[in-house]
Amino acid sequence: MPANILTINGREYHRPVRPTVAITIDGCQPDYLDDALARGLMPRLQAMLRNGGSYRRGRGHMPSLTNTNNLSIVTGAPPVVHGIPGNHYLAPSSEEVQLVDPSFLRAPTIYARMQRAGVRVLCITAKDKLRRLLADGDVPSISAELAHQLSLPAFDVDDVVQLVGRKNPGPYEWDLSHYALEIGLAVTRERGHLDLLYVSLTDFVQHKEPPGGTMADRFYRHLDELLGAYLDLGYVVGITADHGMHAKQNPDGSPRVHYLEDVLERAGIRDFHVVLPITDPYVVHHGALGSFAWVYLPDRYRERAREVLAALDGVEEVFFREESAVIYEHPIDRIGDLSVAADARTALGKSRAKHDLSLVASGLRSHGGRHEQIVPVIVSHPLAPRYAAWLDRGVQNSDLHDLLLNGIVASTSVRPGVESVPRSERRAEQNDR
Repeated sequence: MPANILTINGREYHRPVRPTVAITIDGCQPDYLDDALARGLMPRLQAMLRNGGSYRRGRGHMPSLTNTNNLSIVTGAPPVVHGIPGNHYLAPSSEEVQLVDPSFLRAPTIYARMQRAGVRVLCITAKDKLRRLLADGDVPSISAELAHQLSLPAFDVDDVVQLVGRKNPGPYEWDLSHYALEIGLAVTRERGHLDLLYVSLTDFVQHKEPPGGTMADRFYRHLDELLGAYLDLGYVVGITADHGMHAKQNPDGSPRVHYLEDVLERAGIRDFHVVLPITDPYVVHHGALGSFAWVYLPDRYRERAREVLAALDGVEEVFFREESAVIYEHPIDRIGDLSVAADARTALGKSRAKHDLSLVASGLRSHGGRHEQIVPVIVSHPLAPRYAAWLDRGVQNSDLHDLLLNGIVASTSVRPGVESVPRSERRAEQNDR
């Protein structure tokens, strides 16, 4: 295989030939972008799309949560490969554990393998919970949340805040995401272009406001300005989201939640353990209430529990462990005996007593289910015909690096005489022979 092509988790990637940035807009339901574009709030994005860029709706991985999908994006693989099926899981010790340590990863990231091959890489995340996962394989990584405490020795940056030129916001401020993007811009301006940059944002704004909200408008206006700054610096830009967002509310605006522990107890089912994989340190965002749950319970209760949960208004899917491992492409040893997914307007909780609804008093907006799988997939530069056709038929957020590194027209001449073809299509063609 040519030295400029790397095989990572079963997919081939060209080394970047131009500075390339992949941006994950946390919680970005496509409606946010559609609304902002329609009202002229994102002129740089609009101009980029008019000048050869592409914007389509794609699909994220289940559950539609931050850690699951960010790791799918940076590995180019589903959870069964990288090993992170949620933000949180039940360990073999029966302890609920945050999936934030690199030891939980079962596959290398594209950034780790590219760095090993001499590519100049950097990963930036708004929320610190992703930083150590993105840093696996000695990848230079930093979070905007802890920028005042961290450094970037790989770029000779001891004081990140001084480099950016302003104090980093807190995790519940509207512009923490922008600060993450500003770090990438500051490093580029002071230390030169990065070959491959990943920037993952945070969804505080999307949890608090729908499209058209005052804070949401402010967020997307400034995001557009920063997108323009990357384009002006000569970056190829790819944009996707880890998940979308929906209001999980009753008609009166109160949270619409099924408390699974209370439901199971009323049905006479015992010895169960409900895990909410949305759980993370940022409880103000969602109060640990999302549209996906795992239930661990003895075999003798499995059928009955499935019937009871599937009968709940707003619950769309209840799969046994063996089914969900296949359907959701999950590692079978890190999921519950039942996987439960709710519809766009319904959240799942443990028991009513275990959730502080004052945290979502302004209205519960959350994610986790099928309806938040729909995400934007955006590429700044023209795609080769086969990749453009593939994008039109529908891709996943985990295909973003394939589009950026293999699909951009300028990179298709790396192997003369061979048109770059999406990995999934190459496999299908081989199977047809």
